Amino acid sequence: MNRPSESLEWPSGRLDFSGGCLVMGIVNVTPDSFSDGGQFFDVDKAVARGLDMVRQGAAILDVGPESTRPGAAPVSVDEQIRRAVPVIRKLRKHTAIPVSIDTRNAEVAAAALDAGASMLNDITALSDEAMARLAAERRVPVVLMHMQGRPETMQHNPRYEDVVVEVRDFLMQRAQYAESMGIPRDMIFLDPGIGFGKTTEHNLQLLKRLEVFAGLGYRLLVGTSRKRFIGQLTGIDNPTDRLFGTAATVALAAWKGASVVRVHDTAAMVDVARVIAAVQNAET
Repeated sequence: MNRPSESLEWPSGRLDFSGGCLVMGIVNVTPDSFSDGGQFFDVDKAVARGLDMVRQGAAILDVGPESTRPGAAPVSVDEQIRRAVPVIRKLRKHTAIPVSIDTRNAEVAAAALDAGASMLNDITALSDEAMARLAAERRVPVVLMHMQGRPETMQHNPRYEDVVVEVRDFLMQRAQYAESMGIPRDMIFLDPGIGFGKTTEHNLQLLKRLEVFAGLGYRLLVGTSRKRFIGQLTGIDNPTDRLFGTAATVALAAWKGASVVRVHDTAAMVDVARVIAAVQNAET
């Protein structure tokens, strides 16, 4: 199995993985996200949040105009564009790092790319062929995530025979589809979808065996930040107080081969990733 290269360059962006796992900072422009809903709904506040993350060491910013927390209802295309595009335009004026658009809608993705975004983060793993065509035509990286069901219903009794095998097989199938649509292998990131149609036990099994996904020949992205299963394990109800539980999962993901971790608390998780990289690169 070919391993991804240490750097990724495309017409509108560049990422360097030679120093270890990179941090993607979450910029939610929604009134109802599970952790920081409404906190950065204002354009200027969202931009300031993103630029703070850049100063703290984020390598990518992920702008999300639609909450995909359990039970969340879909947001219209026009509303997603209204939320995301002004933020992306302003961010691009002040930072050169790649900005990702977190959407499952090809029209929203196209508008975001026109505004300066340079990556697509799709929780449905290109279920819409138009999204796959867009990624291929615009020559941008894509994140393909596993989700059982839809955000509205995904936590209604999720079941698997073997969650690691089923998620692995799904992601491989979607990666192969992406390649068949003209998206280069090096531009594909796989995300096992922690918390998306999974119980706490499912999440733990996926985290314990992340090396399975890191060994598939594609870059691995892991998003655990502040999620409910961390609260269930630690007894902490407030998502913003789940820093240490999140740090444990970020350290685990970086150690097991993740190329990117998607987080809210950028400064702390950059430190976690740097320490893991230092240990991995230490002479023996």
